[in-house]
Amino acid sequence: MPQDHRPSKSVRVLLAEDQGMMRGALALLLGMEPDIEVVAQVGRGDEIVATALTVRPDVALLDIELPGRSGLDAAAELRDEVPDCRVLILTTFGRPGYLRRAMEAGAAGFLVKDGPVEDLAEAIRKALRGETVIDPALAAAALSAGPNPLTARERDALGASVDGATISDIAAKLHLSESTVRNYLSSAIGKTGTRNRMEAVRAARQQGWL
Repeated sequence: MPQDHRPSKSVRVLLAEDQGMMRGALALLLGMEPDIEVVAQVGRGDEIVATALTVRPDVALLDIELPGRSGLDAAAELRDEVPDCRVLILTTFGRPGYLRRAMEAGAAGFLVKDGPVEDLAEAIRKALRGETVIDPALAAAALSAGPNPLTARERDALGASVDGATISDIAAKLHLSESTVRNYLSSAIGKTGTRNRMEAVRAARQQGWL
């Protein structure tokens, strides 16, 4: 077992989930396990790191699509700021691109929400032991899907287009020229095989590239 992840009497878990009912149910079910204690619950992605720095959990159980900040971005910062904390991504959206991004962010596992709570509890224990836990079907899909073809800047430009922003709005947000933004969006549209940027956004989201 890695020295950084020695278990204490119970595994201390931070739970990040924006749906209050789901968050409460997960906390209740995990709390019934004799060796697991949910020590903190947050409903926003931008609360994850600060809370982890305060409560020092052994494992952080993170949803991906959270208000304020995605669980994937928070996972990457947790790796640097709270290195003793192992991260498990738990999501409704089992997209191959999400799995790749989670592993790049240093996550110890990736699970979908439709599994039994007993499997989730065991995944938490495995993560603490230094093991990697990935849904087998999703792992196979990720291998067949291949890597994300979009560059970081192309993802930024598409992400800034989500709410129907104009080219001028996107350029101001990203501190780029309008011509540069057009080039990034045009490249992203080509790589996703779509006809316009809104179709490109949908296609990239379906693959988990955004």
